[in-house]
Amino acid sequence: MKPVNRVIVGISGASGAVLAIELLQMLKDLRIDSFVTVTAGAEQTIRHELGASAREDIRSLASFDLPSTDLAAPIASGSFQVDAMLVAPCSMRSLAAIAYGTGEGLLVRAADVTLKERRPLVLLARETPLHEGHLEAMLKVTRMGAIVSPPVPPFYAGARTLEETVRQIAARALASAGIDPGHHLKRWEGMSS
Repeated sequence: MKPVNRVIVGISGASGAVLAIELLQMLKDLRIDSFVTVTAGAEQTIRHELGASAREDIRSLASFDLPSTDLAAPIASGSFQVDAMLVAPCSMRSLAAIAYGTGEGLLVRAADVTLKERRPLVLLARETPLHEGHLEAMLKVTRMGAIVSPPVPPFYAGARTLEETVRQIAARALASAGIDPGHHLKRWEGMSS
C-alpha cells in the first residue's frame, strides 16, 4: 500500500455515527490528516445517538472540520490532493445523490470529485431492508468505482463487545479504501485445528 496522508470522512444522517468516530480515532492514531464534513441530518443523528458532546468529539478528532454548505472548501476540488474518501455512515439519500451526481452539499460534491479523480471511495451504506431503488443506486456507484461496504459485523473476528465490533467494521472500511489499518484490524488467519 502506498503512503496515505489525507482522507475525507463524510458523515451522513443514517444511524451509526459511532462508525465515523472510530474511523477518525484510527486515522488520528495512524497520523493521517482527516477532512470531515457532516450533513444536517447527521448533526441530528449524532446528537440523538451519541449525546450533545459527540459533535465536539468529532471536531477534536478531525484535522479539519468543514461545514456541509461550504462548496468552496478544498475537498470540493479535484486539484486538492487527497488519498481516499469514506462516508460513514452513508444514508441512502446520500448514496443516491452520489450515484446521480446531484452535487448537493459538500459531502456529495467531495464524493463526486473523488469518483471523477479515480480515488478510492468507500460508502458504509446503512439501510435494511433494501428496495430496488437502493440496489440500483448501489450498483450505479459501484460501476462508477465506489465500494459499497455495509457495516456488517465480521463474526469470525470474535468481537465480544459492541465497541470491538465497531472497531473491526471501521478497520475493514479503511482497508477497503487502500489504507493499512495496522493493529486495528483482526485478520483472518485460517481455522485452527
